[in-house]
Amino acid sequence: MLVHLSVHNYAIVEHLDLELDAGMSVISGETGAGKSIMLDALGLCLGDRADSGVVRPGADKADILASFDITDIPEARAWLAERDLDNDGPCILRRVITAEGRSRGYINGSPCPQGDLKALGELLIDIHSQHEHQSLLKPDTHRRLLDEYAGSQELARQVQLAAQRWKQTRSELERVSSIGDEQRARHQLLSYQLEELDNLALGEDELQQLEQEHKNLTNAESLLSACRLVLDQCSESDAGNVLSALTNSLNRLSAFQGQPGALSEAINLLASAQIQVEEAMGELNRFIDHFDADPERLQQMEERLDAIYTLARKHRIQPSELGAMQQQLFDELESLNADDQAAERLSEELDAYGRHYQDKASELSTLRGQAAERLAAAVQQEMQLLGMPGGRFSIELRANPNPEPQPNGLEQLEFLVSANPGQPLKPLAKVASGGELSRISLAIQVITAQTSRVPTLVFDEVDVGIGGPTAEVVGQLLRRLGERGQVLTVTHLPQVAAQGHQHLFVHKIREQDSTRTAVSKLETAQRVEEIARMLGGVDLTEESLAHARKMVSSAQA
Repeated sequence: MLVHLSVHNYAIVEHLDLELDAGMSVISGETGAGKSIMLDALGLCLGDRADSGVVRPGADKADILASFDITDIPEARAWLAERDLDNDGPCILRRVITAEGRSRGYINGSPCPQGDLKALGELLIDIHSQHEHQSLLKPDTHRRLLDEYAGSQELARQVQLAAQRWKQTRSELERVSSIGDEQRARHQLLSYQLEELDNLALGEDELQQLEQEHKNLTNAESLLSACRLVLDQCSESDAGNVLSALTNSLNRLSAFQGQPGALSEAINLLASAQIQVEEAMGELNRFIDHFDADPERLQQMEERLDAIYTLARKHRIQPSELGAMQQQLFDELESLNADDQAAERLSEELDAYGRHYQDKASELSTLRGQAAERLAAAVQQEMQLLGMPGGRFSIELRANPNPEPQPNGLEQLEFLVSANPGQPLKPLAKVASGGELSRISLAIQVITAQTSRVPTLVFDEVDVGIGGPTAEVVGQLLRRLGERGQVLTVTHLPQVAAQGHQHLFVHKIREQDSTRTAVSKLETAQRVEEIARMLGGVDLTEESLAHARKMVSSAQA
């Protein structure tokens, strides 16, 4: 529960420290004194949005701190432990807003984002405002309240996640399927192109070899003539040839074989040249002997090269790039095959998610149906006590017209009410009277709060538009809630204030150049005076004091 609230430089509050107890705490004061300011400040610690306008004029920052005893809140302890934010003492939430508009949040002294304050705050405190009946006009609120009453929030979350997974999977499957026709056409083209390349069966170095051999064959006569000319010049010419010239030169110099130095080296080089010329002539003779200038071979080669060049032109690439093109087409075809497999997998996943959603949603529908009857009966009973005799309340569950998995489950639900006997049940949004709507809203809030796992409940002027005996019933209802936990109630009604276990009085202190808000915890005598003031105005009379004293004693009894 909330045990301490400290507010510094917030709005017209300069400094405020509140110690709070279990049970029902009443907060009262004159209009404009700042009763709701405390709750607004508390809301900032719970993650509400803020701006620089909340900082007290002349101050550099507003600082709000709220301490909670979470001994009996295992959900909050687990939340803190998961994030390494737990400690041995109270849980402390803090919010600092600077005059420039910057905002910082802290949990147990550790900086945290605003979303973490909000998530933890929802486990610690539940605030019902005087404008809550506006949200009660929305079917989303009806569904949330019913799920809270049924204790099926976690199951509702699972249903929502299951529907989201189903829709995401369907979108992905539709994306894959939408390009199916295009992919099939592309698949067919790739298969045809790869078949052409496979049939070509181009070897790794085949193109280079073919081009060289083709060049040789097309120049066969010139090549053979050149080879024979070289042979003639080297060894067969009668007019003189290279080999005979070398032989004669070696014969003339052999007589001087023993000479040292350059002459000896020259003789050796001539001998080496003679040997190399003889070997070259041998190679030329072998080339001429084995040279095949078969016209059929040339035609085959030209046909092969034409096939290679034609396919290269078809793909608008160089012939030497055909091998890389073949690998590229193969990789793309494999990718398309993988997409086909993905479509099959997604289809199976979609069916599985659909079955999972149906199981969870059916379970949720059963819980909602059972809880709807209990909640409707309990709210209808409170309506009788709140000055609406003969009023009826019902929760309508209609099958969702959309057969696809919906995040909210298999049904749409709406609160229906009849404020007066003989009137048909109508949607809550069509209730004409604001007073009736306030009382119905209060009945719903009181009943749903009884099943809340949150130990601290705040009611900010939820009794607006209620008076007379009904106001006393409202006070009794709130006191009953306080006996099971902690209730903070901002009220203008003496009948409600008299029911509190403790009473906090909010007032303004006006000084020469400033005004600030202060809060006092009232003792019995002071409390009687405040309730008398609420009954009869500023001037207290013996009658109003006696009436107030009786109201307090009756409530305590």
